[in-house]
Amino acid sequence: MNQWNKYLKRVSQAAAGGALALAVTVFPAYADTVYVKADTLNYRSGPSLESSVLGTLRLGTKVERTESNGEWSCVEVDGRKCYVASQYLSSQAPSVGQKAADSGKAVSQTPEESPYVDKSWNVALKSEYAYSSFSKINSGSAIYYQNGKENRKGKTVCVNAGHGTKGGGSVKTQCHPDGSAKVTGGTTNAGAVTAVAVSSGMTFSDGTAESAVTLQMAKILKNKLLEEGYDVLMIREESDVQLDNVARTVIANNNADIHLALHWDSTEKDKGCFFMSVPSNKTYRAMEPVASHWQSHNALGSSLIEGLKAAGNKIFSSGAMEMDLTQTSYSTIPSVDIELGDKASSHTDATLEKLAEGLVAGVNQYFDSVAGEN
Repeated sequence: MNQWNKYLKRVSQAAAGGALALAVTVFPAYADTVYVKADTLNYRSGPSLESSVLGTLRLGTKVERTESNGEWSCVEVDGRKCYVASQYLSSQAPSVGQKAADSGKAVSQTPEESPYVDKSWNVALKSEYAYSSFSKINSGSAIYYQNGKENRKGKTVCVNAGHGTKGGGSVKTQCHPDGSAKVTGGTTNAGAVTAVAVSSGMTFSDGTAESAVTLQMAKILKNKLLEEGYDVLMIREESDVQLDNVARTVIANNNADIHLALHWDSTEKDKGCFFMSVPSNKTYRAMEPVASHWQSHNALGSSLIEGLKAAGNKIFSSGAMEMDLTQTSYSTIPSVDIELGDKASSHTDATLEKLAEGLVAGVNQYFDSVAGEN
């Protein structure tokens, strides 16, 4: 009798004894070595997406699997039983250039993936963070990459791949921390006091989901920022992260120097890049934390547009569009929603590389300008 049949028999026996609820949590025993075949893989406290994320395993990490029900596998990480999605495991060792890490260790990227990372760790939303209580979806975690270059800049850039939170469209969060209404339209109309926690995003003209492109863009940008000497806080490195826009912003506030949220607009004109600037509304600009930070938000956005333009990317109009955003309303560090095109824009690898080069140039320009003021 194979492992799965044994498992079904145990469930049946438990049901007959009135203990089905307990039995379904018992997986068939395994004893094999497997390797992570995803760029990053969350390991959780239980076998479901609703279970808490305990950490992240990198591509090629070797782990010992002790149990599996097919969909989920129980593996040992640092001596602790954890659960991962079985589809991201392989019995085959990584190919050359993707060496496996030590068994059961949550490690940084291998040197072949990024020679600039010294170490990395997960960053979750903490209750003591200001404005954390306004978040509704926060069981996920971001990943902090500490740069290992000798000329490390000592500055951290938060890279936020827009969208990508399963169920985010059915939950709403407060638009402003003071409970006031939105002053501009957008995904949520002006006058609303709550907004969708995380929208699903648009779909490109070729059928590609915006969330997939923002994720690809974020990974390319991460590598370029690391090469430049920055530390990087990655909000999302998989198709789904359970962090709403408030949680993403608050995590960035407490772990980064600047916050870049990557998006494409929903129009179909291939109109180019622009950033969401802080509305010139006196009431909005008088509300904290906007009052203390709106000028730095706009300064960062202007620097990003200058960098994108210098790298040969198309810019829309003046490069700025006023918008009342949840992100801006809760940000206590320089923070920008940067729109890198729209539905009709190209999102080939070459295009994303060019955009990333422009964004890095803009980040450099912003930090240089801040240093010049001190």
